[in-house]
Amino acid sequence: MKHLTRRTMIAAAVATGTALSAGAAIAEDYPTKPITMIIPLGAGGSHDLNARVMTSMLPTYLGQPVVVELMPGASGRNGTAAAAKAKADGYTLLFTHNFIDELQQHVGKVPYDPNKDFVVIARTNTAPPSLTVRADSRFKTMKDMLDEAKANPGKVKFGHSGNWGASMVPGAALLQAAGVKMSLVPYQGGGPAMRGVMSGDVDFTIAFPSVISSQGDKVRTLVTLADKRSFPDVPTTGDLGFADVADIATMQRVVLAPAATPPERLAKLREAFAKLAKDKTYMTLLDKLGENNEYMDAAGYTKIREIQDKAYAKLVKDLTTQ
Repeated sequence: MKHLTRRTMIAAAVATGTALSAGAAIAEDYPTKPITMIIPLGAGGSHDLNARVMTSMLPTYLGQPVVVELMPGASGRNGTAAAAKAKADGYTLLFTHNFIDELQQHVGKVPYDPNKDFVVIARTNTAPPSLTVRADSRFKTMKDMLDEAKANPGKVKFGHSGNWGASMVPGAALLQAAGVKMSLVPYQGGGPAMRGVMSGDVDFTIAFPSVISSQGDKVRTLVTLADKRSFPDVPTTGDLGFADVADIATMQRVVLAPAATPPERLAKLREAFAKLAKDKTYMTLLDKLGENNEYMDAAGYTKIREIQDKAYAKLVKDLTTQ
């Protein structure tokens, strides 16, 4: 009986060792299948354009394709909720931005807690928004637009990417600073909003460099909502006397993962994005889009998220109590 027990114990020890080795191998082999990157926005917007560049290069560092899945709706909440509910195995990521990530929770009830349900993989870059009109617009300068808006409150139409979205928030902050009222027209994403400008349904939109660059000479930019110029001949909000707008207007593009994703898989993802940020081909492709490469690691951006949480709570309160 003792001999049998001993043999059983030895067999169990061997089996346990084999299981541990297999588990380690699985962790080391990750990923073994394509990774899905959810974007909670529509096609044709700046996130979509950035993701095309990103996902074309990531397989070099992950060894597997990264497939984009667009999930627009509810100002980014639909796609974010889907990512929060996804299996936390490293095969589902969320490519979002600060206006969805940290602002939406202060606008209304959301079916997730961004600070508990997600962890940061990396900030890929930033994007200063710019107020953009069609090339043949009656507005030649920002002053032209503000003068008309003051003389005819509500006449000028602002097409944005969705209520409390990436273009609505900077635009609303600018209108608040300028003391004017305009008609706000929501679209499902930055791409559709730009198409609204091109069709003449709205007078202007707030767009980001990649979307503006893709339109070529069909559009004209009147002001960049930032503290430094993105276009040589285009003034900033600081130049026009609205310096504070830049603090809340800049888009932070960030990749998140479900919070329960295994640490070793998070580490591999973070390593891949860190290497991608230094890839010369990737940098060249971003530059062609008109985008920067202001990468930030998980630890650095996690601190910024904490600051944003408080800042956006105040912003929503200020804008909704006017």
